[in-house]
Amino acid sequence: MQIQISTDKNVHGSQALARRIEAELESALARFTGRITRLDVHFSDGIAAAADGVDRRCVLAARAAGHGPVSVTHHAGSVDEACRGAVRKLENVLDRTYDRQFHHKGGESIRHQPLGDPAVSDQEPAGLGH
Repeated sequence: MQIQISTDKNVHGSQALARRIEAELESALARFTGRITRLDVHFSDGIAAAADGVDRRCVLAARAAGHGPVSVTHHAGSVDEACRGAVRKLENVLDRTYDRQFHHKGGESIRHQPLGDPAVSDQEPAGLGH
């Protein structure tokens, strides 16, 4: 999974921040590693001029193999909080996307379950005689 991190001019993007964010993303999205080919992360300051950088925004865009790109946004007071919120949202979207692919309408129907012993199923339950 390739991870690309970018920031706008109002968010200081250091190497330490990039390493920390990459580690968090790889850990949180490890179960999707074979399915996500690229992850784009962009941090920005939502209202930099008005509130002195109180509103940080994280946009995560995942390129999922076999699916179109998926994008989520989360606003928070810090870059770390914005990233954690966006990761949770992305996990939920990917869970729903891949659950639908493998579990159509919530699971298998009764028609696909193996048949039990026919001798047992033909018997009437005890105590319910006619």
